[in-house]
Amino acid sequence: MSDGAAVAGPDGRPRCPWGLSTEDYLAYHDEEWGRPVHGDDALFERLCLEAFQSGLSWITILRRRETFRTAFASFRIAAVAEFTDADRERLLADPGIIRNRAKVDATLANARLLADWSAGELDELIWSHAPDTPLPAPRTTADVPAVTDGSKALSKALKKRGVRFVGPTTAYALMQACGLVNDHLADCAARTGALRPV
Repeated sequence: MSDGAAVAGPDGRPRCPWGLSTEDYLAYHDEEWGRPVHGDDALFERLCLEAFQSGLSWITILRRRETFRTAFASFRIAAVAEFTDADRERLLADPGIIRNRAKVDATLANARLLADWSAGELDELIWSHAPDTPLPAPRTTADVPAVTDGSKALSKALKKRGVRFVGPTTAYALMQACGLVNDHLADCAARTGALRPV
């Protein structure tokens, strides 16, 4: 694993090395990461979770995701937009999520903003930043960028519309997680579709 190339998993099929570090990561890698996500609420959830992850490891968020969903009304934009000051205080006191004031406030502000957008507008804006042609498959984890011109453009577009806590690194993590780009390693079974359920 030291060279960052794909590594055989428990079933013998090669995977991105990070996907083998914990059982939680294995499931997330095999079943979710890099697969297309559509729908305003679904993308709002991913946007929020990537923002909460900023400065932390993704496993910290992944293991608390169900608690996040409970705390934030399943990330339904319309519901979160109605949260009150009492809800904000509840969130800031909830040990099951990341109690970061700036991130909680950004989530609530973003929900209020997005509640005024047309149905499908967030989905359209995010997916308009998917590359026109697939990027070259990374051979090792060292080939996977943290920021790209595309993520800078997505971050800028979201910020221009008033969306908070979405820098270029967060935007790229969103692009990876939601399938706008495919950063599974070239030899990873997930890239070839070998891990997709029948």
